[in-house]
Amino acid sequence: MKTIRLKEGRERSLLRRHPWIFDSAVARGGGDPGETVRIEGHDGRFLAWAAFSPASGIRARAWSFEEGERIDAAFLAGRVAQAVAVRTRLDVPADAVRLVHGESDGLPGLVVDRYGDTLVAQFLAAGAERWKKALADALLATTGLARLYERSDAHARELEGLPAVAGWLRGDGPTERVVAEHGWQFGLDIATGHKTGFYLDQRDNRRRFADWVRRTQAKRVLNCYCYTGGFSVAGLAGGAERVMSVDSSGPALERARANFTLNGHDPAAHEFVDADVNVTLRRLIDEGAQFDAIVLDPPKLAPSAAHAERAARAYKDINRLALKLLAPGGVLFTFSCSGGIPPELFHKIVASAGADAGVDGYIAERLGAAPDHPMTLAFPEGEYLKGLVVLRK
Repeated sequence: MKTIRLKEGRERSLLRRHPWIFDSAVARGGGDPGETVRIEGHDGRFLAWAAFSPASGIRARAWSFEEGERIDAAFLAGRVAQAVAVRTRLDVPADAVRLVHGESDGLPGLVVDRYGDTLVAQFLAAGAERWKKALADALLATTGLARLYERSDAHARELEGLPAVAGWLRGDGPTERVVAEHGWQFGLDIATGHKTGFYLDQRDNRRRFADWVRRTQAKRVLNCYCYTGGFSVAGLAGGAERVMSVDSSGPALERARANFTLNGHDPAAHEFVDADVNVTLRRLIDEGAQFDAIVLDPPKLAPSAAHAERAARAYKDINRLALKLLAPGGVLFTFSCSGGIPPELFHKIVASAGADAGVDGYIAERLGAAPDHPMTLAFPEGEYLKGLVVLRK
């Protein structure tokens, strides 16, 4: 068994059961990509069993902190079964569910979503890649399903020195799906959609948006970075009369139109804008437009803390513009999915945007990912999605 020896004073996070070992903490030792290595403190005491990743700044990811455990197919099957059992207890009101959420489920680098009778998996780190066959076996055995589609085409694979991979890992068939949540239906394609096909993490926030549209009697809704129209459909379900959906992806907007129809709404009665969000917000301000409810759900702008300063400027700008467009008494749902932007910084960014826009408001709610995307006590980085519900004064 190969051993990684840490520098003195760098074992504190592992003693708190945080699963990441950064390259700067390593004094000596190495291994092959994904190989299980023994992590030791500077004094030789055992700290963890981890998957080694020679190409990544996160040089190893811990599988277990128990010296007596053996990292093998049976160990991984147990972790998969535990993760699936947790989702059963959560009783998610949808037929599309996250079953495995990486480090939070003790399976670093593995993300698995279930869309009806099909699993979609992302093997994003060297350890998950090395154990891909065993993990696939465990996933199908635990769920009783026969179809598993791989979407290992995220940027995180590059950081691990791994090539992008996508396609059927087990079984085959059409990749189009229609999933249900909170009484709504959404069409998606697991082969081409963002992430594993859909933004399951926003499931409960879409329902909250419908509630707030209903509560505030909002009639004019603006959904920015709308993707395939999830928040737009929610706004209509809440009683909105007119919805403008903005995205720079034509195919996403076509899917949004189809989702309007799927939920009994006439897409011709609403507006779909294929354009840059910043440009569109400025145009709407120049035109004197106002909206009763606005959603800002931009893509990840700060994947790490190193990108936070530049991302903060971008987040501030779009929030400033949106607050200018928000009618008095209106509600703003604003989000950041950037791991490099902690919740307290995001609050400060939105507050600064309000000051520049000359707008004040109440923080009515703080939002996060749906509960099947958990954050654990030892891994706060799991809280990547954060949102604010701002009620304009």
